[in-house]
Amino acid sequence: MASHAKPRPAGTRVAGIRTPALATAALTSVALLSQTATAAPSTDDKPSLEEVEKKVDDLYRQAESATEKYNSAKEKTAKQRADVDTLLDDVAKRTEKLNEAREELGSFAAAQYRTGASAPDTATFLLADTPQDYFDQTQLMGRMTDRQKGAVDDYISAQSATMKKRQEATKSLETLTESQGDLKTAKATVQRKLSAARELLSQLTAEEKARLAAIEKKKQEEAARKAAELAEQQKAAEQKAAEEAAAAEKAGSSSSSETSTDSSYATKADKTLAFARSQIGKPYVWGATGPDSYDCSGLTQAAWNAAGISLPRTTYDQVNFGTTVPLANAQPGDLVFFYDDVSPVGIYIGNGMMIHAPKPGAYVREESIYYDGESAIHSVVRPA
Repeated sequence: MASHAKPRPAGTRVAGIRTPALATAALTSVALLSQTATAAPSTDDKPSLEEVEKKVDDLYRQAESATEKYNSAKEKTAKQRADVDTLLDDVAKRTEKLNEAREELGSFAAAQYRTGASAPDTATFLLADTPQDYFDQTQLMGRMTDRQKGAVDDYISAQSATMKKRQEATKSLETLTESQGDLKTAKATVQRKLSAARELLSQLTAEEKARLAAIEKKKQEEAARKAAELAEQQKAAEQKAAEEAAAAEKAGSSSSSETSTDSSYATKADKTLAFARSQIGKPYVWGATGPDSYDCSGLTQAAWNAAGISLPRTTYDQVNFGTTVPLANAQPGDLVFFYDDVSPVGIYIGNGMMIHAPKPGAYVREESIYYDGESAIHSVVRPA
């Protein structure tokens, strides 16, 4: 007799106990929920306050660097726009001369027509794209008077010059379009970096903001200490130089020209620093050159302009304007550049301090040149 045993219900064994399918599904759900809970982000993954501060500082620095690219693109665009305007004006004037030469040839053609001489040839000439080729292939030149030949020469010259200027204008317009694209890209980069920094700061609690302020205060205290050390070193160096100068003068070998040069620079530096101090408290605004707000290179440019020295607009050009000097030999008025991309820049005032427009959200202020650590200092340049 055949066996009619019923099949066992589907299920699994847990600790030796067979479980029904429904229980298995429930256990599976519990396991999935457990895995989800383990994978979910926790507050422990939140960046530390120090990491937030570093990220914000990096974003502000990147924004400052992008600002200098924006300044460069803006300056380039302005120059190219002026060049294009000049070329277009020139094209218009040359086109007018070309039309005058064409009218002169028209008079010549009309005279030929009245006399019945070579009217078809002249008409063909007036419609030709390359008049010189036409004349080379005909005998029309032999029948022209000197005045008529002069009119033809004027026409050919005017046509050639006009075509050349039109080509130059077209090329300049293409370059201008590229520069405008660079300007737009640099502007978008600045805005993106600033938005990211503001977003990070907005996520901080009041307690975290207070702790962040304490970190910044500690950083400023360390920078002030480093500035005081540099001030002492420079004071000792100046005293030594004064003693050596006195000894040289006593020996009758003093250099009056060197003293005169130092005095001239000091006079210009005094004017520069007087202007810079009068700007303290004005807001940093990227791309600004005053008088109500500045970015870093906008301030240094305006300050040295007040002393009669025309600095270039961007840090990329300012760093190459003048003479690079060791940090230990920095004098009031010198420009201090930071980071490998030579941005930002400040004006040295002595004793390890400078005046600068530091970053978005800040104001023109006096600050230690070590505000971001000694390694951040790129170079010192004496612009005059």
